[in-house]
Amino acid sequence: MKKTIYLTVLGMLATAATFTSCLKDSCDDAPYVICPINQPNALVTVKPNEDNTAFRMQLTDDVALWPVNMRKSPFGAKEVRAFVNLRQPTEKELGEGGIIADIPNVYVNWIDSIVTKPAVENLLGDEENRQKYGTDPIEIVDDWMTVAEDGYLTLRVRTRISGHKKHIVNLVHRSDVNTPYYFTLYHNAQGDTYGEVGDAVVAFKLPDMGPTNGEREQMLTLEWQSYTGTKTVRFRFRANNTNTTNEELPSMSNQCFE
Repeated sequence: MKKTIYLTVLGMLATAATFTSCLKDSCDDAPYVICPINQPNALVTVKPNEDNTAFRMQLTDDVALWPVNMRKSPFGAKEVRAFVNLRQPTEKELGEGGIIADIPNVYVNWIDSIVTKPAVENLLGDEENRQKYGTDPIEIVDDWMTVAEDGYLTLRVRTRISGHKKHIVNLVHRSDVNTPYYFTLYHNAQGDTYGEVGDAVVAFKLPDMGPTNGEREQMLTLEWQSYTGTKTVRFRFRANNTNTTNEELPSMSNQCFE
């Protein structure tokens, strides 16, 4: 039986500008900025060790964070993408948590998982995929939550939703398309197409897509059916971070998608 997976619905339409202003474009000086405590100031991959006796938070392909006030991941031994609100630890908190050299030490005010799921099977082509995975339009929001990093494609999406039915989104690696690293996002609204406009965030674990010819970075192409027709966008990503698998994980937040 297919595991149920939910997509976090976020009330971000009125606060998108605030979220954007809280995000640093560069981690040269610090891995995060100060934000109101009810807003995330980082998007991370939670990476526990096998028995979940410790975990780190991967901020980017190159920057990891050490949470001084948490030992076990609240999501168990599974790897998951998450929003987090961080701050710099006090000297007392550093002493209690233990300093880890060479990576930023942070204090976690709160952390909340994002739905994290793998890409699904590519069928014979787009028509077959559409029949199985859905043909409903969806928009992808161009902001800091939409990013390809650390082996994941994380997307902030926007569509009409009443909350009475769960929407289903799936990512397919289109191996039938003669373009390297080509993906299509499919959306099945299950008939729920007349509600209010709402946003959600979902993270897809990118599959192992074969050799990279020695190149460290690659370009990923994403296609989706928008309300104004088919659209595509390209992401730069580290192909060498895409060779692990991940199980579907439920979100901790209110749930109207899957």
